[in-house]
Amino acid sequence: MRVRFILSETWTSLKRNVPMLLSVMLVTFISFLFIGASVLTQAQITKAKGGWYDQVEVVVWLCPDGTSQSANCASGKSPSASEITALQQKIRDELPDVVSKITYMSKDEFYKNTFLKQYPNGEYQGRTLTADDMQDSLWLKLKNPEKYQVVAEVLSGQDGVEEVSDQRQIFEPVFAVLNRATVVTAVLAAVMVLVAILLTATTIRMSAASRSKETEIMRLVGASNWTIRLPFILEGTVASLVGSVLSCVMLSVIVRVFITGWLAQSVTWIPYVDQTTVLLMSPFLVLGAILLSVIASMVSLRRYLKA
Repeated sequence: MRVRFILSETWTSLKRNVPMLLSVMLVTFISFLFIGASVLTQAQITKAKGGWYDQVEVVVWLCPDGTSQSANCASGKSPSASEITALQQKIRDELPDVVSKITYMSKDEFYKNTFLKQYPNGEYQGRTLTADDMQDSLWLKLKNPEKYQVVAEVLSGQDGVEEVSDQRQIFEPVFAVLNRATVVTAVLAAVMVLVAILLTATTIRMSAASRSKETEIMRLVGASNWTIRLPFILEGTVASLVGSVLSCVMLSVIVRVFITGWLAQSVTWIPYVDQTTVLLMSPFLVLGAILLSVIASMVSLRRYLKA
């Protein structure tokens, strides 16, 4: 009977305060959408670094046949097999604690196994390139990826070496932008969560004030404090629950349309967050919204419903 009464009171309260509850729902939706976006951004950075970023190698580009801007390639010829072998031995001798693996890749192998995977039609910047446009290279796997500069210092001045590049440097600006985006979304989320808490508290106070006579009668007939409080707490909880669930649905749609359906199809060599990430994150968002709503409701009721 008591449960039935509490649910009845909650339903009555929901119908009376539809505009304010819609406001709570909307603010909760926006707040947890920002929180979810911030979490997804960090999850994407972690996934990219864990599955790909740490596996990226240092590439030693060898001189091509023909002209080159590097002083190390003044001869205009690519290094011979013996020169390449000597260079590999130099790396083993001088960088044994830095380089764990050396892989030689001919220009034909690079064209077939790397270039065509990124540019299936062989077109780059309006030109159709062939294997003859590529360069031989050495791919170095480092024991410590942070030791790139040591490798560059040893090899940059060597004859036959046109350039030493760390592939990770290309993507550092991207990760920097993503990290800044995470900070911005986190700050916006914090502001919106504060707004949601204040709005929930205000809504519950208004609901309690409008029903002060009813609650006084309930207290006089012996109703417990929790029997009086629960309808108000459930009122805010329902609004926050709906808002947080909608934010999870929107995050799922965003991931499905913009990441899985578009970005992952356009740039295929980076691992991306997916629906599994959203599903794992969603319960925490929903529980967080409910917890904040319950706390805000209980605090706001103290003024009108004394324990």
